[in-house]
Amino acid sequence: MAPTPTGELRRTAEGYDLVLARTFAAPIDDVWASVTEPERTALWFGAWRGTARPGGTIEVQLGFEDGAPWTTARIEACEPPHRLAVTTSDQAGSWHLELLLAEAGGTIELRLVHHLTSTAGVGDIGPGWEYYLDLLVAARDGSPRPRFEDYHPSTSAHFERQAAALA
Repeated sequence: MAPTPTGELRRTAEGYDLVLARTFAAPIDDVWASVTEPERTALWFGAWRGTARPGGTIEVQLGFEDGAPWTTARIEACEPPHRLAVTTSDQAGSWHLELLLAEAGGTIELRLVHHLTSTAGVGDIGPGWEYYLDLLVAARDGSPRPRFEDYHPSTSAHFERQAAALA
């Protein structure tokens, strides 16, 4: 059964933001560790190496992609435990991403924001982020890992409709 996509595409002054969120009943520092510590990011995204600091560059091995390729990520901002902004560069191009954590009512909302200059490819990008964030959920709660095949192409139309509505 295909997962229900949750991502929202929003127009911004610079282009578009693809925003996806997940909520956790956990301390904010623990959720922050899940998205910043290499042994924990390896469980849902990929391990990384390098010096993690604003202005620094790390290499991330995309552990759930075919061939587990490496990508470079420049850390634009790191404001523990609330904001991490990176720019990744590889054969797919350059992506500007933010992870934002907020605490409310005993839960932590994690928002992934992918800053886009156009809506091209959003039907592929959105399902990928849904998949990765659900991998994060599974890594944290011990549930079975999702399968990418359940996300793409079945959830692509959700994102493509939003792009068409903003055109």
